[in-house]
Amino acid sequence: MDYWTPVLIGIGLSMDCLAVSLAVGTTTKTRLLSAAVIIAASFGIFQAGMTILGWFAGSSFISMISAYNHWIAFLLLLFIGVKMIWEGFADNADKVPIEVIRFLPVLILSVATSIDALAVGVSFGVLNTAIVIPSLIIGIVTFILSFCGVMLGERLEKILGSKTEIAGGPILILIGIRILVVHVAG
Repeated sequence: MDYWTPVLIGIGLSMDCLAVSLAVGTTTKTRLLSAAVIIAASFGIFQAGMTILGWFAGSSFISMISAYNHWIAFLLLLFIGVKMIWEGFADNADKVPIEVIRFLPVLILSVATSIDALAVGVSFGVLNTAIVIPSLIIGIVTFILSFCGVMLGERLEKILGSKTEIAGGPILILIGIRILVVHVAG
């Protein structure tokens, strides 16, 4: 396999991560650089890891979870998106900035945005393709795009003002809906 194929696959897989990273960047008020590194590393590791897991698991495992994996991703993104919208409408006087960079929210976002990588890993396994280099490339591409997303999201917050949580929440919900529609429609 050439190196461009995993790069293009990585770009495609990381679009959800980029959108979520933009939303995280709009809500991160302190320690932006560390937030960008944490989000990018987690998303990159999960994209690469899920690709490898899919490769190992093979088609039998994916057939067992494919009936509901899109529902899991949808519900996780819906929950976080609604929470962001809710907090966006909250009174700003005594409001503490959303702390997205905690273990559980980062884990939930990482799993929700990397479920498609599992299916990509299965396809690599079916094609009997070596997995280490492609999964590393996918993880690196995801890291770069996610890091840039968080950093650009902070600038987006400056443009949109204090209600960026209201903008970021629907992005997560729409990603969840897209995942659900794509999987349900076929």
